[in-house]
Amino acid sequence: MRRQLARRARHIACAAALALGAAFLAPAPAGAAAAADPYDVLVFSKTAGFRHDSIPAGITAIQELGAADGFDVTATEDAAAFTPSNLAGYEAVVFLSTTGDVLDTAQQDALSAYVDGGGGFVGVHAAADTEYDWPTYEHLVGAWFKSHPAIQEAKVVTEDHAHPATSHLDDEWTRTDELYNYRTNPRADVHVLQTLDESSYTGGEMGGDHPITWCHPQQEGRSFYTGLGHTIESYSDPDFRQLLLGGIQYAAGTVAADCGSGTTAPGDESVEAESYTSSSGVQSAAHAGAGGGATLGYIDNGDWTGYASVDTAGATSFTAKVSSAGAGGTIEVHSGSATGPLLGSVDVAPTGGWETFTEVTGALTGAGSGPLFLRFTGGAGSLFDIDSFTLAKEQDTKAAGSSNVHLFYYPWYGTPETNGSWRHWEQGGHTPPDDIGADLYPKLGPYDSGDAAGAVEQHMKWIEQSGAGVIVYSWWGQGGYEDELAPVVLDAAARHGIKVAWHIEPYGDRTAASVVDDIAYLNATYGDSPAYYRDAEHGNRPAFYIFESLKIQDWSALDAVSDSAIVLAQTTDTTKVAHFGGIYTYDGIAGATAPGWKQAGEYAEANNLVWAPSVAPGYIDDRAVPGNTTPTLGREDGASYDLEWSNALDPAIGGSPSWVSVTSFNEWHEGSPIEPASSTPPAGHGYQSYEGAYGKTGAAAETAYLDRTAYWADRFEQQRAEARSAD
Repeated sequence: MRRQLARRARHIACAAALALGAAFLAPAPAGAAAAADPYDVLVFSKTAGFRHDSIPAGITAIQELGAADGFDVTATEDAAAFTPSNLAGYEAVVFLSTTGDVLDTAQQDALSAYVDGGGGFVGVHAAADTEYDWPTYEHLVGAWFKSHPAIQEAKVVTEDHAHPATSHLDDEWTRTDELYNYRTNPRADVHVLQTLDESSYTGGEMGGDHPITWCHPQQEGRSFYTGLGHTIESYSDPDFRQLLLGGIQYAAGTVAADCGSGTTAPGDESVEAESYTSSSGVQSAAHAGAGGGATLGYIDNGDWTGYASVDTAGATSFTAKVSSAGAGGTIEVHSGSATGPLLGSVDVAPTGGWETFTEVTGALTGAGSGPLFLRFTGGAGSLFDIDSFTLAKEQDTKAAGSSNVHLFYYPWYGTPETNGSWRHWEQGGHTPPDDIGADLYPKLGPYDSGDAAGAVEQHMKWIEQSGAGVIVYSWWGQGGYEDELAPVVLDAAARHGIKVAWHIEPYGDRTAASVVDDIAYLNATYGDSPAYYRDAEHGNRPAFYIFESLKIQDWSALDAVSDSAIVLAQTTDTTKVAHFGGIYTYDGIAGATAPGWKQAGEYAEANNLVWAPSVAPGYIDDRAVPGNTTPTLGREDGASYDLEWSNALDPAIGGSPSWVSVTSFNEWHEGSPIEPASSTPPAGHGYQSYEGAYGKTGAAAETAYLDRTAYWADRFEQQRAEARSAD
């Protein structure tokens, strides 16, 4: 360890010197600055899923780069290498097209501590298709793999010409590779080095802003990732090898680079026009009267500039400080590339001199989704100079989930590490972690509902992906386990714009009067949370679903809260809903035939009640309740879920719902979750999976029910909008 700390200190000092020198020296040619001191790199290529035939070529290429650049390479597929003492001997660890779950918990902890403590991580290609059960890894690698089209040629756009991984590349690089789509866009959390021009190939699904190579600090360490490198041929391509070398040098800390994370939102902040990150034709021009003493100058017809850190999303107008003793011309504002979507343009007339500045402004009517590019058109000769510019940006317009789609959410799980013992996962006489009381196995494994940074945070991300805006929190009484965890879930939900309604369960001695007390308690205890759900269409009242409401005959006590709360009965028997403000069904099997739905919906509409039928993707509880004879409902690769949603949204069957409730987000015992289930559950227990759902397999199948919920939520909102227009 002493040897490792000394070497790390030396490399940090070297990097600091390089950073200081960069202020006085012109950039060196790519590859010119080999590491001054030898260092060590661990290449890890274990696979638990698809195995790339390019791995041997990748190992050889890194070994050859090491021989030339002065670092030693250890290649292994043995996860036992991931111990604190062993990792301390390396400046960087490379995950070379790893796939699946390749590290156990102790090994994950060792890698996390290594990078956080100053080590380097390099992910290549399928490194993004790895460790889906470990939320920390998503942040380390930057984004998880979603899908890819066939191998094909595409244009790779360089956003950063200063980083050692990309400084050797032109503004566009045409190459043939397998081009990954990712589950999330990492731009907000990383420094993007390269993007894919989705107009240059087929199958891109990132909406025009498609990062493919990026880097970011990881506490005291560094992370670099490229989605390129699927093919064997990649590793003999000099440009790709230099990309790989620059990434390793950055991660190892031997070459300084700016990987400050995130994209600067336009807002109303002024940007110096000469601070471009890519360009064609232009140069910086000295002007005493300009901000910073310089402008973007030498602008001729057809020239352009790009600004990797300026995001065009939501931009509504463009204002520039300009001067012109030339012909004048036009500034075109583009998104994603110099030939990307045109958002708008601004004309620049001659101002009478290069030192005479004025402001020009124009509206942006196109929809931006990527870094800013400016393209310049006009007559012959120099057109104009630009000192600075500003993008005005509208309020954040990120689409919120539907407040009319409610997911039943269960916070009742526990693990020995957090709770002191297993809770719920052992139901049915099982022995977690591999053997649990469920017929499906969670992608996260058997998690703890109190794990705020892990399971709960990931749940909120997945709920966002589902398009639902409300969770219905399973609550078992004041002071109970779920009540104690409510602040954790409310805080996480608030961060993600998700609202929380309440599912009041049949706790011991529950009465109508106690439910009224519970409503008062929940309002007083949690009502100030920004995540506390209140329905604007129904008097801004909170919602309380009452499970097994038929067990209590007299609900007249609810009259005390009928004006301030929406309380829903679980039934379609409309003779049993007196004193309630709404009706729901919960039953995940009944949705396939929708018995009584139309009549219940019509009754609700006639009596100004909320109607919230429940849909489910399937139902099976054989492992949680051994010997149970309850009917089951197979998922049929998604057909059952589609059928139930179709029934709910068909007025002739579902009775025009106010809300649609989904059974469930994570009721694992009953086999009804849309939460991702592992596509590779522990063997020997007979677990099912989502394989084949909507034609998807592997990682894509794991999130298939989230994506399908988003589809149906959108359909529901469209239907509601059409109904309002018809009224």
